[in-house]
Amino acid sequence: MVDSPADWGGIAAANALSDVYAMGGVPLTALQFLAWPRDELPFELASEVISGGMDVMSRARCTVVGGHSIDGGEPTFGYAVTGLAPETGVVTNAGGRPGDALVLTKPLGMGIITTAIKRGTAPPDLERRAIEVMTTLNDLAGAALLTHGATAATDVTGYGLLGHLRELCEASGLGATVVSDTVPVLDGVAELAGMGAWPSGSQRNLEFMLPAIESDLDEMTLKPLLDAQTSGGLLVALPGEAVAGYIEDVPGATVIGRLTSEKTIRVT
Repeated sequence: MVDSPADWGGIAAANALSDVYAMGGVPLTALQFLAWPRDELPFELASEVISGGMDVMSRARCTVVGGHSIDGGEPTFGYAVTGLAPETGVVTNAGGRPGDALVLTKPLGMGIITTAIKRGTAPPDLERRAIEVMTTLNDLAGAALLTHGATAATDVTGYGLLGHLRELCEASGLGATVVSDTVPVLDGVAELAGMGAWPSGSQRNLEFMLPAIESDLDEMTLKPLLDAQTSGGLLVALPGEAVAGYIEDVPGATVIGRLTSEKTIRVT
């Protein structure tokens, strides 16, 4: 995904923590998993991966209490995270209400950028920005869910923005309208996609979701909205009166649309 072992470990940690943050929880402990091709890559690199993950876990005040390592055909690294949330305050993806605003807390484009990194075509400044985004914790976004009465939330990862929005809509029994021009996408992502930096996971998202949405937009415009993300932001449904306070507490949070009573996803 990225060239730096420490960055890879940090991204894995931030990604694992997001499932707890997306429910308004606070991470407490984590178990680490590592598979490493010991005959092909030096253990020094594995040490850098672990160190990068520990740095992010420390930032989250989450204690790594143990884990497991095996000899594997290719490097694999991640965490199982346990956290706590108020028993009556857990935020799920099933509580959205018609008229709620949809807020996205991180920009899109990670799948496209990391594909370009693998091909050696990603501009260095865009690569650094993507790593910064992927290693940024969703802690502020998660804590603000409870403070501002979010009705539903999910983290945006492998299914892309529209795929995870579809899950939220189905769980809530609703539809949604998304205004594409308001969706934050890192500068340079559209150009990379136009050059063919398009991961297979994002292509599967595109093929699955195109029949499920209503839109007059061309495929290239829709691609960032279906790009498979790693350690993406939170997609949050909020009552209208809570939006300003949430955005004030969560840097980069942006209103991208709203939930509707019609069970259709429209992208304009």
